[in-house]
Amino acid sequence: MSQPIGSLLWRSLRAYQVYGANTDVGKTIFSTILAKASKKRRPAENVWFLKPVSTGPLDEADDRHVSRFAQGVSTHCLHQFEKPISPHLAALSSAQETPSDSKVLRGIRDHFVECAQAGPGFAILETAGGVHSPGPSGASQADLYRPLRLPVVLIADSRLGGISSSISAYESLRIRGYDVASVMLFHDAVYQNDDYLRTYFDKQNIPSLSLPFPPERKESLLEDEKSLATYYEDVSSLPSMQDLLSRLDEQHENRINRLQSMPSRALECIWYPFTQHQLLSPERITTIDSASGDFFQTSTLPVKAIDNYTEDSSAPLLKPSFDGSASWWTQGLGHANPELVLAAAYAAGRYGHVMFAEAVHEPALSLAEMVLKYLNNPRMSRVFYTDNGSAGAEVAIKMGLRAARLRYGWSPSDNIEIIGLQGSYHGDTMGVMDCAEPSVYNEKVEWYQGRGFWFDYPKIKMANGSWVVEVPENLQQALGSGGVHSSLTDIFDVERREHGEEGQRYQQYIIDTLEKLQKQGRKFGALVMEPVILGAGGMLFADPLFQRMLVRVVRENPELFGTRSNETTTIEGTSNDWSGLPVIFDEVFTGFYRLGRASSSAFLGVHPDVSIHAKLLTGGVVPLCVTVASEPIFNAFDSAEKTDALLHGHSYTAHPIGCKVAEKSLQTMNELDKTGHWDVFKLDWIAPSNIEAESGDIKLHTEECPTGVWSVWSKDFVTSLSLHDKVRGVFAIGSVLAIELQDPSGGGYTSTASKELQSALMTGTLGDAGPRWDIHCRVLGNVLYLMASQMSTPETVREIEALVRASL
Repeated sequence: MSQPIGSLLWRSLRAYQVYGANTDVGKTIFSTILAKASKKRRPAENVWFLKPVSTGPLDEADDRHVSRFAQGVSTHCLHQFEKPISPHLAALSSAQETPSDSKVLRGIRDHFVECAQAGPGFAILETAGGVHSPGPSGASQADLYRPLRLPVVLIADSRLGGISSSISAYESLRIRGYDVASVMLFHDAVYQNDDYLRTYFDKQNIPSLSLPFPPERKESLLEDEKSLATYYEDVSSLPSMQDLLSRLDEQHENRINRLQSMPSRALECIWYPFTQHQLLSPERITTIDSASGDFFQTSTLPVKAIDNYTEDSSAPLLKPSFDGSASWWTQGLGHANPELVLAAAYAAGRYGHVMFAEAVHEPALSLAEMVLKYLNNPRMSRVFYTDNGSAGAEVAIKMGLRAARLRYGWSPSDNIEIIGLQGSYHGDTMGVMDCAEPSVYNEKVEWYQGRGFWFDYPKIKMANGSWVVEVPENLQQALGSGGVHSSLTDIFDVERREHGEEGQRYQQYIIDTLEKLQKQGRKFGALVMEPVILGAGGMLFADPLFQRMLVRVVRENPELFGTRSNETTTIEGTSNDWSGLPVIFDEVFTGFYRLGRASSSAFLGVHPDVSIHAKLLTGGVVPLCVTVASEPIFNAFDSAEKTDALLHGHSYTAHPIGCKVAEKSLQTMNELDKTGHWDVFKLDWIAPSNIEAESGDIKLHTEECPTGVWSVWSKDFVTSLSLHDKVRGVFAIGSVLAIELQDPSGGGYTSTASKELQSALMTGTLGDAGPRWDIHCRVLGNVLYLMASQMSTPETVREIEALVRASL
């Protein structure tokens, strides 16, 4: 099992990354000075210099220069290319294989692990060229090295134009989440850039230091080397140089102390969500230093004194933790995704936030048009912006209830309810709480009334190696006992299944239930569902056929809900007019490729009248939600009276930063879908008859398999889990995996049956080398769920699968 790459931090090793504001600014000279000064300051300690990628003749290599003029310093280069050109071009023109970004990062990590284990010391990693000079793969160095997140010593540019390039380099690093520990540059009496930059960086509380230029090159090589050796000896001995090293040491210790104290400090002043604080201690709080890709970088430091504990100063203080809950289901394109970060920075710089009522800005308009296009729902025509899924659901309920009240002529004082499914949950605000049945989430919430009827329904899972439809015992007389299906794709072939016995039974049961409710005099204003998976209620995988039939019955039997009023604001006879009740799909969790498709409604073969989308909408960068509605729903609020308008909004409605990030996020996921990025996962799930080999490549006949259902979690893995004696059932679709553990007490949100597995995953494992890694995950009672991102590699997912197997 390979070791995930994470941030590097040790108590014993003070490691820094040297970036240049430009090419030819003296990075190697300053690296030599730092190395030599550090060796002088602490002669007994080790000093290392690492050049990951070097180009040009071997005798002019930077590591050789450091070795020559900083005696006692260990130097190393990972990848040397002969031609003195940009690394990506040098790699292309070289006979040797171009090292991948992952290989470069692993080489750096493994080297620094060895350094840390060798004893206390100081380490320097010197980049090539400027901040954005490409690595061998062509990726910007600022992005290539970001997972390591080493503190930076930035070498500023003392030449004409250097102020601009230096500040630009600094801002590029800051935008990507680097900590700039210090700035160094040469003193130029003509341009005096150091005076300006010192003032600038003092305001940022970043120590800066200017040093004299090295002597001019001498005629003979021997004289030149002597002159340069004298220069390095003198400059490395300067009090200002030693003072800078002291400040770097202080920063290093402060960083470690902050990490160690954060859990205790947090417990004193933070009120955590979904947490009983009497059960919480500092040891249970995860300290997250940063995040990159699919992983958090979490602290391994003990938060308080432990008996008989002796810290190993060479042990890593940070470890990679796979973000198994996708940060409460928001993360899809990787933490710190540079394209999303830059989109946010652009919108922040262009707008900040601007008022949206009766105004428009480009990100909001562009995103609204894009959402309507990608959802491909012919009913939809309007996009309403809110800040999060709960608020978006509030708006959707307002939309549905108003439209139904006007159509059926009900009074505003009438008690209008919703129809939903048991286990539904649409948010934590007071209004949408009433759209969920009584549960642990709301039973002790003042004002909760629970205004609705919630159907029980068949559920899907794999158990003992087979995909089954599991019908609740109390429904078996009406719906049958369920059954076994050949595949997940077979279960989602709802158009075929609805014409069979299952479909007929479901339809009759729903009609009979709604008729009983009608006789009770109850009024309903909307059908509200989470398509396919009900998330917060316990990762409940609903039979898609039942959800499809529920929509069909509601739409085809409007007489079950009331007599149509003569006064109506809907458009008669149009294809997008709603019937029966407005159908609201809460796709906050399941939408935008979480399950492998742009909209989870596609799995049911029906189009809602209103849908809610958040979470993956912005790829986990900023909060944003859209509630999308049809024109007839919009028309229910359209009149000459201001009081008839949808009087709902937030101070940050349609904030440009969120809209711009969402636009980039949706573009990226749509492109991944079009280019077959997920085909490697689909091949494991879709029938062999839909696959062919062409010119040595595997291709999917997706046009022949439109109902193909797949997961990033391998079929063999899911099957093996379902056969485990501790597992009651399992399902996987898209990036979602849910494992239902056996619980003699019956399970549910308050169950502790999954805690043992959760603890094992969060303890983690040792990789081939370097720091331990684990899986940071959440549980819902006896259900433990994991989510990959839409960018997770097959290698990462298979590693997670192996750890889950071992932990079980």
